[in-house]
Amino acid sequence: MISITSTRFCGIAAALLLAGCASAPTHFYTLSAPATGAPPIQSSKIFIEVTPVALPERLARPQLVVRSSASASGARVDILEQERWSSPFNNELRDALASGIANRLGAIDVSRSGRPTDQPVYRIAVELRQFDAAPGQQVQATYGWTISRSDNSRSSACQLNVTEAVEPGIDALVLGVQRTVADAVNGIAANLMAFKANPATAAACQG
Repeated sequence: MISITSTRFCGIAAALLLAGCASAPTHFYTLSAPATGAPPIQSSKIFIEVTPVALPERLARPQLVVRSSASASGARVDILEQERWSSPFNNELRDALASGIANRLGAIDVSRSGRPTDQPVYRIAVELRQFDAAPGQQVQATYGWTISRSDNSRSSACQLNVTEAVEPGIDALVLGVQRTVADAVNGIAANLMAFKANPATAAACQG
């Protein structure tokens, strides 16, 4: 009888453990914000190509990587297994930048299709140079990019530092990251238009 009771107890404990594991679902997030409906900042046809985004190796994963609130030194990060991007962060970031810039400019993104042979393509290489996400505090990001034309050797280089305050919670943190992407989209779009208007004198800029 004791053996049977022990077996039943173990079975119940195992079932409760499995139920506990099943009660922690995985949440998926995207950086691609819905189109705002704002008119593009130019009307002539323009072609863009956004290359894969360079970023620190620790961020090239689907899990959200955040600053740990339990670390007194601030040197520890947490990798959130149940809080994930819908694709690895570098892919999610490239897609969000490409779609955002295309929408902002009314441009055609040829990143995954053939280049036109009779029109210049603006190649946009983006690097996420610094990124720090602290839940309930802020998101800090430094974006650097270079824009070049397919029909000449000139280019324009820029850097943008952004800080977005965020409320507690992962949803709020993700919205903060989205806002840094929107800031980068606006900066890249404005830089591209200035470069397009006068490519011969395009200079480096920093924000």
